[in-house]
Amino acid sequence: MNDPRFPIGRFAWPEQVNPSDLLPAISVIERAPRQFRAAVEGWSDERLDTPYREGGWTVRQLLHHVPESHMNSFIRFKLALTEAEPTIKPYAEDEWAKLPDAIAGPIEPSLRLLESLHECWTYLLRSMTPEQWQRTFRHPERGLMRLDVTALLYAWHCDHHLAHITGLRDRMGW
Repeated sequence: MNDPRFPIGRFAWPEQVNPSDLLPAISVIERAPRQFRAAVEGWSDERLDTPYREGGWTVRQLLHHVPESHMNSFIRFKLALTEAEPTIKPYAEDEWAKLPDAIAGPIEPSLRLLESLHECWTYLLRSMTPEQWQRTFRHPERGLMRLDVTALLYAWHCDHHLAHITGLRDRMGW
């Protein structure tokens, strides 16, 4: 891809989701924590504090952002599964990335959080019925969102940010 912000391309919003598309998406979510950990194995603080692209977040910020984003999504799944079309609260991810823990905090707690969170999330996703996949929540900026589409979005999100890190690693010869 030519745009370094979107190394795997932008998310393609599907109108319909084939149930057979959900298992691969769940598998991406399940294996993502191992892939993120492996991608930065043995990295120094200097490498972690390198932006993945000019004007972009550092790898450290990305490694804190992913579990933060996915925690929000996990909660949105729980809300949609237990409430009738709840309106969720978005968050200012760019502002979160400027907080001291995102800028300088150790990555290990966030990697562990991602592992635990994805273990719980994967269990939930694998247990959902076809009817549950059709449940929705209302995003104030994106409108009504179905859980099947949201699962595909977050599988893309895993691969998207992993590609930021592996792309930097490959460009730098690390």
